[in-house]
Formats: sequence, structure tokens, C-alpha cells
Amino acid sequence: MYTDRYYTFMKDATSAPAVERYDYIIIGGGTASCPLAATLSQNATVLVLERGGSPYDNPSVTNITSFLSTLLDLTPTSPAQLFISEDGVYNHRPRVLGGGSSINAGFYTRASAEYVEKAGWDKTLVEESYEWVEKKVAFKPVLGPWQSAVRDGLLEEGVSPNNGFTFEHLHGTKVGGTIFDKHGHRHTAANLLQYADPKKIVVYLRMSRREAYGVIYKDWNGGVHRALLIDNSKNEIIVSAGALGSPQLLMLSGIGPANHLKDHRIPVVMDQPMVGQGMSDNSMNLVFIPSANPVEVSLVQTVGITSSNSFIEAASGLSISLSWAKILTKYFQPFINQKVVPDNLTINGGVILQKIDGPLSTGHLQLKNTNPADNPSVTFNYYKEEQDLNKCVEGMKTIKKVIMSKAFSKLRYGQIPVQVYTSLISVVPLNLRPRHIGDSFSLEQFCKDTVMTIWHYHGGCQVGKVVDNEYKVLGVDALRVVD
Repeated sequence: MYTDRYYTFMKDATSAPAVERYDYIIIGGGTASCPLAATLSQNATVLVLERGGSPYDNPSVTNITSFLSTLLDLTPTSPAQLFISEDGVYNHRPRVLGGGSSINAGFYTRASAEYVEKAGWDKTLVEESYEWVEKKVAFKPVLGPWQSAVRDGLLEEGVSPNNGFTFEHLHGTKVGGTIFDKHGHRHTAANLLQYADPKKIVVYLRMSRREAYGVIYKDWNGGVHRALLIDNSKNEIIVSAGALGSPQLLMLSGIGPANHLKDHRIPVVMDQPMVGQGMSDNSMNLVFIPSANPVEVSLVQTVGITSSNSFIEAASGLSISLSWAKILTKYFQPFINQKVVPDNLTINGGVILQKIDGPLSTGHLQLKNTNPADNPSVTFNYYKEEQDLNKCVEGMKTIKKVIMSKAFSKLRYGQIPVQVYTSLISVVPLNLRPRHIGDSFSLEQFCKDTVMTIWHYHGGCQVGKVVDNEYKVLGVDALRVVD
């Protein structure tokens, strides 16, 4: 197991000198920037600036059982920073080295061949890169009863073919990779820094971003530091602060919609109205099913991609909050005459969810203020486009069929009508959106009312609008965005 002591180049930002120079400066230590930094360090000096701490030796990051508790941690140093979109949906952004891979559900899969072709990437290099990553972070999961029942239920209901275990993106039912090993220990993108040249890379943790020229940044004690590029036309600053952080940082640095920047008294370096536009989030809707038999602790392992392009996934046996425990137990007790959630607040059951991949519905991001530590204002416009809503409805129909399948019968309580599962979720406080009477009987309204995030939001610095095909910011020298 990797710990901080292996990374001699990883330091607290308070130890940084007042001024230093590098070939590349990467703002953000997330899932994209860790492998990028490791690669660049083979032939150049690299500085990575991460606002959060280390994922190592932090049980709330490293253990699968702490997945939900990490998301519920509202402290200023939590690895997951809560934000609420203007749509009224709870969401999180990572605040830890490794980025989203340090707080997500740990599912590992490759992109589809169509995605790679559309992006214009070299297929051979992509294949080599996948193998490079998979050696450090990807594992084959061992399925327990819950994940097995979901897999078999999907196949029984026609989500075929059976693709078995694979990292590839394929329609049908498959068991994908996981970044959790057999001990339930998470392997984040920070592990890819093992590939870095320790003599040519420095990672500063717990820094506060200020501006994107040079870079001027603060440590947690308020000390101001400057990191500058070595004079060379090929050297660059790379913004890799995530789908929220990167457009936010560009705006704070004067690159964005001129009128919006002026409203916040930010000097306009370049009027770029597309910064912050095209924000999308892969939405999620789910149902909770109590189990008549013990289930394993699991996050996403089995995945079904239906003919309507709905993604069906599952999780089980996780710890939840006391308020949710009371709701679940109260709702199901009349049917099964026992607690759904025992006193240790571990779910005796699990969830099956549907996800909208690559939604057509889009929104935008704006600044609330000029404090980089605060969340920007984000609107995703969930299910604004009818095609997205139709996918959700078809996904929920598939979930209902899986619940009632023969394969799933050994786990569910036979006396609970399938309609009860959606009725329950309609009363659980999953978000801040208004509820409509009878929404559980209209799947369209159910999707709108109970929408959640699966933390796959994207946009804000889109190719062809903010950056070119090499991710260089249009109209600005020596600046890229890579997320």
C-alpha cells in the first residue's frame, strides 16, 4: 500500500520558497493532472499545485466503507467539497490529491471506440496509455450476491450480450474494473505519480489559488508564493482544476465573459464568452431495495448498457445517515416486520440506479464572488431535453424489471410491490427540488423530482470554443486546460 513517505517530492505549500521556476506549472492535482505531471517530468521540471491534502493514510479516502461518510463530511478540509447546483441538486467537487478518483465510486472502464475517434486521439497511444494506468489502479472485482443478482437480472431481462469481465465499453451487461483492491483499499490517480521522476517534480499540497499568470498562490497559513515559467517558448501553465475549478480559475484570471468579469471588478485580459458555457452533468436516479439476505459492501461493479443507451449500475451494504435510516426503516417495516437498517447504520440491501451518459441538456457556470475557495454558481438544466428524460424513463423501467426478475428473487422481499420502491424514494430528501403528488406513478415526473448526480459533470472549457484540439486556450499563449 502506498503512503506519503514514498513521495519525497510531495510537500505542504507552506514549505515553498517565495519564488521558483519550472518548465511546466499544473494547477490542480486531480485525475487528469497526476498522470500528466508524471509524464512531463520525464523530460522537464514540473510543479503541481493542489488545494487539498494527501489521499494516503486517510481512512475516509482509502476505505470503501467510508464512501458515503466522506461525501457527508462538511468540514473545511474534507476531501469532498459540497456544492448545490441552481437546479437544487447536491453535488461535490474533490479537494484532495488524486481528484475525483479519491472520492468517487471507483468504477474503471475505458472510453468507447467512437469517443476516441471523435476526440481525434491516436488509437495505439490510447491503448498504451490505458495499460500504463491499469497497471497501477485497476482491478477485477469479486462479485458478491448483490452485484451477481443485478448482473443475472439484467441478462434475464434482455440486456445482452453477456460481456463478462472487461475494461472495454460495450453494450450489454458486463463486470467492469474497480480501483478498489480485494481489501477494499482505494487506488487513486495519485498512484500514477509513482511513474514520475522524483528529481524533476514537486507537488505542493493545501495551496490556495489566486491568479493564473505566473502563478501566484497562497498556502494555508496565508503565505504568498510565486511560481514562474523558465524562459522558453515551449514552457506552459496547465490548468487542470476540474470542470468547475478550471473555468472558475480562468474567469478569476480575467479570461471569460467581459460583462460578467466587470460585474465582479475583475480586469478583463480577454473577452471569452464561452468560458463557463456548456456545463452538463450525467444525472442519476435510483431505488433502494431492502434485502432478505446479507449483502456485500460494494460500489459500482456490474453495469448494463441497454438498447436505449441507459446505464444501469448498483451498490450495496453501505453506511448511511441516521435520518435516512429512520425513513427507510419506517417505510419498509409494515411489509417485512423488521429493521431495514440495523443500529450500526449499515444498509441491509442496496440501490440500483440508472445514469444518463452524455446528456444533451446543458447549462452554465458563473462566479458568485472572487474567492477561489468558494463554489461558483452552476446550472445543469437536468432533463431539459426530452431525449434525456426518455432515457431516464426507459432506465427506470429496466430497473423495475430487474427487481422483479427471478435472478433477484433470492434477495428481495416478495411481499413488497415494485411500486413501493419508487414511492419511497419520492419522500427521501435526496435533493432540494419540489415533490409532486403521485410522482412515483409517473416515471417522467419521478425522474425530474428525484434527480441526483453521479459526479460526472463536465464542460465549461469546451474544445473548439475555449480550447483548441491540443487543449491550448484560444487567443492566449502558453496556457492549456486539461481535465
